[in-house]
Amino acid sequence: MVTLKFENQEVKVDAGELVGYQVDGLEFIHQKGEPGWRNADTEMFPIIGPTAEARFQVQTPRDIAVQDQHGLLREMDYELVEQNGNTALFRKEYKARTPVLNSKYPEKSNKKYLFWTYDFGFEKRFDLSGEGLSIAFTVKGERDTPFMLGYHPAFKLYTDTPEIIVKDKSLTLQEVLDVGSRALHVPDCEEIVLKDREQLRIRTEGFGNFMLWTEVRNMVCIEPITFYPYAVDQHRLHEGFQFLKDSEKTFKVHINKV
Repeated sequence: MVTLKFENQEVKVDAGELVGYQVDGLEFIHQKGEPGWRNADTEMFPIIGPTAEARFQVQTPRDIAVQDQHGLLREMDYELVEQNGNTALFRKEYKARTPVLNSKYPEKSNKKYLFWTYDFGFEKRFDLSGEGLSIAFTVKGERDTPFMLGYHPAFKLYTDTPEIIVKDKSLTLQEVLDVGSRALHVPDCEEIVLKDREQLRIRTEGFGNFMLWTEVRNMVCIEPITFYPYAVDQHRLHEGFQFLKDSEKTFKVHINKV
C-alpha cells in the first residue's frame, strides 16, 4: 500500500489502484467490499466496452486481437517505479501477442487468454498537491499504435440525492441508474462536478468525453473516455481507435474538493 499526504489530503494506492482519497478525513472513493463494484478504479485499454457479441475479436490494422470487456490492461500487474511523499509512478509493459490470462474465464467468457497485436507501455502517475489529486496516464508505443483509453473510478456517495453537474445541467443519480449497463454518455465534456455531502470536481485533459454508471445508490462511476463504445456495433469497435502520433501520449484527470 502506497500512502501520499499533502496538508489535509491523503491518498492510498494499492498495487496501482486508487483505493482512497480523503480530504479533511472525508473519503471520496468507493470502498471495496461495499455494494456496487468489486474495484475502486481501473483503466480501460486498449479498447473500451464489451466484445462478446463480436466473439471477443477486435480488428486492428495489424490483425485480429482477442479482447474481453474493457481490454486486457486491467488483467496485468503494475510495477511501482517511483515513490516519494506526494508522488507515485506505476508502470505496465506488454509485448505484442503475449497471452494474458482472462479473469472472466470461464464464468463470463469462453476466452481463457487475451492478446493485443502491438507492443505498448503504460504509466500511471499520482501527484498530490494543494490543487488536489492529479492522475496522469501515459501510453507509449510505436507510431500509429491504435488504442482507446478510459479511466473507471468509483466515487462514494453519502446522501440520497446527489447531483452530477455537467455544463450547468444537473443530472440525478436516478437518470444514471435508468440507463443501466450501457452507461450514460456525456459527450464533448472535460469537467464534471459531483455534489453530495461535499462537492468534488473531476477535470480531464485529452479524453473529451465521460460516461456515468452505477447499479446502486451508494456509489457512482464518473469515467473519462476517449470513445463511447455503444455508439457503434461491437463488430465495429475499431472505429473508435486513436493512433499514437509520436512515441507517447499523456492523458490527465484532476480531482479536487470544491
